Amino acid sequence: MLFRQLYDSESSTYTYLLADLAIKQAILIDPVLDQLERDSRLLQELGLNLRYCLETHIHADHITATGKLRELTGCLGILPIKAQADCANHYIQDREDLKLGSITIKAISTPGHTDSHMAYLVNGERVLTGDALFIRGCGRTDFQNGDAGTLYNSVTSKLFTLPDSTLVYPAHDYRGQTVSTIGEEKSWNPRFVGRDRANFIQFMNNLNLPNPQKMMEAVPANKQCGQKVEYG
Repeated sequence: MLFRQLYDSESSTYTYLLADLAIKQAILIDPVLDQLERDSRLLQELGLNLRYCLETHIHADHITATGKLRELTGCLGILPIKAQADCANHYIQDREDLKLGSITIKAISTPGHTDSHMAYLVNGERVLTGDALFIRGCGRTDFQNGDAGTLYNSVTSKLFTLPDSTLVYPAHDYRGQTVSTIGEEKSWNPRFVGRDRANFIQFMNNLNLPNPQKMMEAVPANKQCGQKVEYG
């Protein structure tokens, strides 16, 4: 399996490219519209056909490239089952397997950052945690029907129950970190270590973070798989 971690510096977003080189087919997870040229060029250079674009959730800080990539490559756009969007070719459900050659991606429902968030376990050895779990952090819970208590449950009961050796690849990092493990995060993530559910809720509800700069543009666009909504 080919596995590449790609970065968008403006939104601090990681996009993941997975491919089965034997059949020359690929999946992009959380593609960013501003990186459309980079990702298209990489696929061409590696001789890969893009089969799927897979989203962890409806993003608020960047516009997805799923719509454009679908136009360019004929790939299928896949969103979580509860996403408030009607543009997907398929809506993936909790515990559903998405298969591509030697690659099996199991969807894990992890709401809390948003109400439709999914994490994806790849071949049982690495988990793409989206905004549910960061390296030594987690996603915010104060918009898009987020809920701190729900996020706590998702992380502690769905992600922290994976084997400690499971590699953790988040959708964002703001400090240059690229990968962790479930065991590390259970031991060292300050959002969870030493906190019970009530304390976590209190902490998250008092972060008072500014909204993402692109939120008003990105959320409506991403509900259309990256197609900007025009208001006349």
